[in-house]
Amino acid sequence: MKKNNIIIATIVIMIAIFAIATYVYNTKQVETKTNLATQNSSALIAEHSPIKGNPHAKVTIVEFVDPACETCKDFHPIIIDILKKYPAKINVVIRYAPFHQGSDKMVAILEAARKQDKFWDTLDLMFDTQASWAIHHKANPDLFLKILKKSNLLDLARLKQDMNDPAIAKVIQQDLADGKTLGANKTPTFFVNGKPLPSFGYNQLMDLVNSELAANY
Repeated sequence: MKKNNIIIATIVIMIAIFAIATYVYNTKQVETKTNLATQNSSALIAEHSPIKGNPHAKVTIVEFVDPACETCKDFHPIIIDILKKYPAKINVVIRYAPFHQGSDKMVAILEAARKQDKFWDTLDLMFDTQASWAIHHKANPDLFLKILKKSNLLDLARLKQDMNDPAIAKVIQQDLADGKTLGANKTPTFFVNGKPLPSFGYNQLMDLVNSELAANY
């Protein structure tokens, strides 16, 4: 009986140690990201970054996104809902972090669509159809181009030509470099008014957004 109690006590102690270690690790991660964002605030938003919402809003959500990222797809409607709920108070800035194979070509499609003023419509379609062109976490831009052709959303011939613009590669390089500087090593990574999430999740994002809204309005 005593032996069983010792075993149980040992397990409880080990769980407690693990929980404390996890808490300390997460706290240090947040502190590191906060310090990086504070010290490198100029890396949060680039001149080329797509922005949606009121440009004069006092709350800015910066999202590092990969078009082939399933979690990015899941959070996309949440971000759109936040913008609809607070159209005058919030804006969203997109930064690229194309970590998945082939995602750089998907970014090229987005940047080319932007030249036709269809960036956000194309991003919506991209996430809506992600399961059709992102197979086993690998992006297949040719499959998405077929979807675009059926949608009649864009001038496809012009899009394919604009995708070859050398400036797009520079945009990707800059976003990846800024993401590395800020510690955005996975997608999606969010910053709200320069502050990272305390931990990843929907509630954490909403809590930080609401906190910044309360502080600025």
